[in-house]
Amino acid sequence: MSVRTSSEVAENTAKAGLKVVAKPAKAGKSDGARHEQLGLTKAELVQWYKQMLYMRRFEEKAASLYQQKEIQGFCHLYIGQEAVAAGAKASSIEGDDFITSYRCHALALVCGLSGEEVMGELTGRKIGISKGKGGSMHMFEPKKHFWGGHGIVAAQVPLGAGLAYARKYQNDVLGMTNQNVSFTFMGDGTANAGQVFEAFNMAALWKLPVVFVIENNQWGMGTSVPRAAAGNLWQRGEPFGIPGEKVDGMDFLTSMEAFKRAGDYCRAGKGPYLLEMDTYRYRGHSMSDPAKYRTREDVDAVKETRDPISRLQAYMMSELGMKEGEFDAFDEAIKAEVARVAEVAVTAERPGAEELFTDVLPS
Repeated sequence: MSVRTSSEVAENTAKAGLKVVAKPAKAGKSDGARHEQLGLTKAELVQWYKQMLYMRRFEEKAASLYQQKEIQGFCHLYIGQEAVAAGAKASSIEGDDFITSYRCHALALVCGLSGEEVMGELTGRKIGISKGKGGSMHMFEPKKHFWGGHGIVAAQVPLGAGLAYARKYQNDVLGMTNQNVSFTFMGDGTANAGQVFEAFNMAALWKLPVVFVIENNQWGMGTSVPRAAAGNLWQRGEPFGIPGEKVDGMDFLTSMEAFKRAGDYCRAGKGPYLLEMDTYRYRGHSMSDPAKYRTREDVDAVKETRDPISRLQAYMMSELGMKEGEFDAFDEAIKAEVARVAEVAVTAERPGAEELFTDVLPS
């Protein structure tokens, strides 16, 4: 996987009129490299690079399987936004909760679900995490503190506040001393929904340990954010006293740093925090969306200047002295693993009709 140097990234970003919050990596080893300041070793940084690349290749394979009709129904891909999910998980501590909307495959993977469980669910197989009954939008694994995957726009936001309420209740009423946070993800379109502000209000009133994450990928289905949202999304919590900030969500280290800062604020008992992650999706809203509302040049400009995987690779080559061949080897291994996972999924057994009656509460 080829990559441009940090100086080229910065130059091309300026030409494209795009703002990069993260500082470009300096040539050679800097004093206190950014990953070291965040407590990451070289081995850990390599693992997070691989995780982001796995997300990318996994979603690309899902797109291919959709075109082959192995995946049917809705399918919303996360390609381009990998640094957000990875940065959040990298900043977290054991027991933190994660909940998101229907664009959930990548977060499910980063929370520890296996490729077989996620791809099996996408293809409607028994090995899927929801036994093949939920599909692309409905994946859950409470054992790993991953609570979905929600197909109803904004439904996950009050649920995320509820997860935070449970943590606070455990401490205040049951005498527990956990410092866990609820990372509650939503899209830029979701940020306009009424129940979001109800959740903000309750979270602020009760000082709940919840990080509200607005993944601003610039488009709510086919409508650009400036046409649909008044004001700044990162300021949406201000009327409730919730601090917020806008973050370069196309840079892994910047994302991790912001998530850690927000998480620490919540763990200190100060209440909720809001992050607007400035990111971009390369594909349409879903697989059925041709995305004709933007030009190929627009998308290519972001890929050329802000791609989160290329930027992390540039940093690692600069700061760690890694060579391009090492990254090519990572890519080949990950492509092979994703191909294996896909083969397992498409050849796995489908659920029988009797499965319709399992996991259903009696009336």
